[in-house]
Amino acid sequence: MVNSISDQKTFFKSQKTKDIAFRLNYLKTLKSEILAKEQIIYDALYKDFRKSEFEAFVSEYGLVISQLNLAIKNLKNWSKPKRVRSSIITFPSSDYIFKEPYGTVLIIAPWNYPFLLALEPLIMAIAAGNTIVLKPSELTKNTSKVITELIEKVFPKDYVISIQGGIETSTELLAQRWDYIFFTGSVSVGKIVAQAAAKHLTPVTLELGGKSPCIIDDTTDLKLTAKRIAWGKFFNAGQTCIAPDYIIIKAEVKQNFITLLKTEITKAYGENPKSSPDFPRIINTNNTSRLLNMLKDVNVVFGGDYDETENYLSPTLIDEPSLESNVMQEEIFGPLLPIISYTTEKDIEKIIWNYDKPLSLYIFSNNKNFVNQLLKKYSFGGGVKNDTLIHFSNHRLPFGGVGSSGIGAYHGKHGFDAFSHTKSIIKRGNWFDPPMRYAPYSEKLSLIKKLFRYFA
Repeated sequence: MVNSISDQKTFFKSQKTKDIAFRLNYLKTLKSEILAKEQIIYDALYKDFRKSEFEAFVSEYGLVISQLNLAIKNLKNWSKPKRVRSSIITFPSSDYIFKEPYGTVLIIAPWNYPFLLALEPLIMAIAAGNTIVLKPSELTKNTSKVITELIEKVFPKDYVISIQGGIETSTELLAQRWDYIFFTGSVSVGKIVAQAAAKHLTPVTLELGGKSPCIIDDTTDLKLTAKRIAWGKFFNAGQTCIAPDYIIIKAEVKQNFITLLKTEITKAYGENPKSSPDFPRIINTNNTSRLLNMLKDVNVVFGGDYDETENYLSPTLIDEPSLESNVMQEEIFGPLLPIISYTTEKDIEKIIWNYDKPLSLYIFSNNKNFVNQLLKKYSFGGGVKNDTLIHFSNHRLPFGGVGSSGIGAYHGKHGFDAFSHTKSIIKRGNWFDPPMRYAPYSEKLSLIKKLFRYFA
């Protein structure tokens, strides 16, 4: 492992990855291989999650292809030095912002969207000109195997390599010195990554999570709201870092909403979601047990069915859980949806401020003032009015957390920027050399003050 990293550092110093044509060639080759393995990728995701081809395409494969297309189309423009206006203080000069790769980067991918969240940062790290060590999740063995085979076929090992393994492998990788670390996963592991990076002052992007609230008032279309929440919450069986973690709903409309939500869940997955081809499974027995523990001492008003032998847990609604209950103490990351009522905005405040800053926040309301107040009041990574999840799909929007839900952001060009060091360059002219900065300084201060006041 250490030799592989050393080889990558040597390869980076060869300057080959700084050539735009070199990067584009490998991005195009990667795209061709992914297109050729489309069904194999779907099959791997099915084996790991029982994920339908529709979900696999919409949430993983299709997004990866779109990110590849975006990078291939725009890389030349993204990589060009950008000229900025110079200052009178630096006159005469031409001033530029250069984008350069960090060097050798480590990408640690999660298990919940194992293809997308390994490949998207990989694509942008390649586009930015880095060499990369990718650590796919050990929990999704089938998908990680396909990813590793893809990378081995497309890239030389001293350029891009996939290293599989569990916690020991991750620990060993984090003990090495990197130029950049990109991690997606839990808050607890994110802290470990940050500590490891701090030893070498390595810059990081941490894509984490938290308890993302979904607020519903009494002005919204409840039927449409129930439909959109049923989709966003139970997509991938709730194993989505930006899924609504819990509902905060106006007390007067809560019962009606629960009735409508039950109807929408049944429409989507049938009377028995276990037999639905569209409802995935929990990733493993440990996570299934963790979720079942959250069902203790709460009021389940819908669902709650499970089969531990299949890692199956049905879409489940929980009415008015205590903030001290297990289900409200940590990010759920599964198909459990607590529903808590509010009367005043102070009630909302007491709930949301009981937790760290979330990765996402959702508001269902037709009251503009109410929406705007909430958007300004609470700090969160990103969010949506009157829908869920969809902000992730727009590559023009940066995606990332704040505080304990993450550091940094990526997506589209924002991903290219994340893996690029921004270097400031001034090219100074010699045809004129203003004498004001040179000693002796007598009688120059008043003129310098005027220049700073009006032109700097």
